[in-house]
Amino acid sequence: MTADELLHLRDDGWRHELIRGELKRMPFKGVERGLIVVDIAVNLDGFARARRLGEVLAGTGFWVERDPDTVLAPDVAFIRAKRSVRTTGYFEGPPDAAFEIVEDDEPHDIAEKTREWLSAGCRAVVIVDPKTKSVRIHRVSGAIDATDAIEIDDVVPGWRMPLSEVFD
Repeated sequence: MTADELLHLRDDGWRHELIRGELKRMPFKGVERGLIVVDIAVNLDGFARARRLGEVLAGTGFWVERDPDTVLAPDVAFIRAKRSVRTTGYFEGPPDAAFEIVEDDEPHDIAEKTREWLSAGCRAVVIVDPKTKSVRIHRVSGAIDATDAIEIDDVVPGWRMPLSEVFD
């Protein structure tokens, strides 16, 4: 399948991503995940808009590989202002930061998606696990556990979201 075919796929009640031309179906997730997505998106968006740092997107496809096509959709994404574009299609390239909220995802699936994001050029991949109330920030250079807040200062200068607000 191509990215264009995915973009025009009829709604079948599933979420989809495209991994090297292969369609991956994923079920919709629960309320806890949705609340965390909104909390992170609203917090980050308010901060970024006030400072004109970039845009925050949720549930948006990012075309990160061609022929065969790969289109990934993080729960929340941040794109720096200088890279921001308006389009009716997928964003060409990776976000600067991708946020993935773990629910019943297999650890292997999350690790693979993190590798996909980083190899595509994403600068930070933030994995949020509501079960363990933990956050791990991955970069090409390695990963660190957030101890009291999510901070990705090299991507979103000055933004800080306390874990107590993430898991409220």
